[in-house]
Amino acid sequence: GTMANILQPPRLRTSEEESERRATWLELFYDLVFVVAVSQLAHNLKEDISISGFLGFVFLFIPVWWSWIGTTMYANRFDSDDIGRRLLVGLQMLTAAAMAVNIHHGLSENSAGFAMSYALSRIVLVIEYVRAGSYIPEARPLTTRYAIGFAIAAVIWIISEFVALPWRFAVWGIGIIVDLVTPFTARQYQLKLLPHASHLPERFGLFTMIVLGESIIAVVDGVSEQRWNIYSTIGAILALTTAFSLWWVYFDNLGGTPIVAAKSEGRIRKMLLWLYTHFPLVIGIASAGVGVEEILLSEQTQPLPDKIRYLMCGSIALCWLALAVLHRTGIIRYCKMRAKYRLGGAITAIALLYFGKGLSPVAVIAIITAISIFQVMQDLSGNRPTTRIADADI
Repeated sequence: GTMANILQPPRLRTSEEESERRATWLELFYDLVFVVAVSQLAHNLKEDISISGFLGFVFLFIPVWWSWIGTTMYANRFDSDDIGRRLLVGLQMLTAAAMAVNIHHGLSENSAGFAMSYALSRIVLVIEYVRAGSYIPEARPLTTRYAIGFAIAAVIWIISEFVALPWRFAVWGIGIIVDLVTPFTARQYQLKLLPHASHLPERFGLFTMIVLGESIIAVVDGVSEQRWNIYSTIGAILALTTAFSLWWVYFDNLGGTPIVAAKSEGRIRKMLLWLYTHFPLVIGIASAGVGVEEILLSEQTQPLPDKIRYLMCGSIALCWLALAVLHRTGIIRYCKMRAKYRLGGAITAIALLYFGKGLSPVAVIAIITAISIFQVMQDLSGNRPTTRIADADI
């Protein structure tokens, strides 16, 4: 029926033979909160472009990204559409919105609010896992392990409220480690409950889309605040071309390979690598968005300030490096050649970071765009891998 079922308990979604599975409308609605959270994180970085500003940006990005990962992995395995589940997702959205609200001074006066919001989001997830475990006996070893790990992390975050700054962040660090390590402790149970091979790549793709969207907003903001001239026009076109190239390379090579590989090899390593390598990728794309906006706002006839060049080149290098790892390990389309080109792109960006002093903003963005277009051309030039075609083209 059109109305959600009053009660439809969680069920195991991975064993069901649903060959294709799309993200639900509820998941897409949930993602909207993260669009806001990512733009708040970018705003923080914009206000303090420095090593410490960047580290702070990464430090706050981890819990935001991890809370999205948590709900996504849960939905991948146990999604159901009943009123209970909808209300729990509604609660997750509230906690994510509360995190977004507290990001702005998240490492100073709003840190207690941020920690509380994150802890609450973990508690809701623990409730979901306990609920799934109570309905699905074969999933219980996994759900119990996850519930315990995430509950311990939540308690650590709550304890951090009572610790003075800056020691509070050390407590957060411990909480984050507990959170990130929990999936590793459940490896033997994960094999029995592998994620859905078409749903998970789609969800990861959607988060990548959220951070790419942030770079589009950055271009529009940067140009709208500038006097309209030939430099800002060229800069904007180049910046959008770079975003488009990143989109092209990422989505052209996306597939369910790591999950299929885990099934065939009986090892979960690739899947976990796939999960965690997405973090530097989305960090790189999000911070590149900030770099783009700063480039467009710079004085176009003067050399680009060093810190903006460092941010822009470093971010792009991080993106290509993450993509190189994903290719090299066969996580997105397995191809040693593509991995080499991605690595070459990263090295070129780092060279620009070192030797690009004195270049104008448009020159810097032009070189970065050239690197990006080169990557796309390389993908188009064919050398499709001859090995592993079967699992590359699921």
